[in-house]
This record gives sequence, structure tokens and C-alpha cells, in this order.
Amino acid sequence: MRGPTRLRSRSGGARLDDVTEPGYTEDGVPTFEHVRETIERRSTTAAGYEELVSESPEGQDRAEREAKHDSDARDKLEEIRRSLRGDG
Repeated sequence: MRGPTRLRSRSGGARLDDVTEPGYTEDGVPTFEHVRETIERRSTTAAGYEELVSESPEGQDRAEREAKHDSDARDKLEEIRRSLRGDG
């Protein structure tokens, strides 16, 4: 994660004192708006990635494997529950 950038001129010319990167307070704390925008950008990127992956053959294969894994896990859990109840 990026932090605030403070710029200072090292030359003998004009000096910029503590110019804070947009989205941060003078103390270096990110603003609410900056945090919200960062979260929204990451969420949108993740959603777009998932959409692209799910439409690819590899993504569809992965979805099928996950569905089978979930089904197997549910079956195993039910088997364990039956054995604990003494049903089987």
C-alpha cells in the first residue's frame, strides 16, 4: 500500500514544504474518500477478473471441479453425521 509522498525541493531555488499526496491528510493519514475509492477499485477489478475467468474454458473447468468438491464434502459431512447419530 502506498503512503503519502512529501515533496521537498533540494535545489537552491523555490522550496515546496510538505506538499502532501492527494488522498492523505497533512499527517499522512489516508482520507475516507481515498480509502473508499481504493476499496471500490479493488472490488471492481476482482469482479471483472472473476467474470473473465468464469467465461474461459479453464474457468469453467475450475467451476466444475469446485462444484464436485463441494458435493463430495457435503456427502462426507452427511456420512459423518449419520455415523454420529448411529444411523449407519
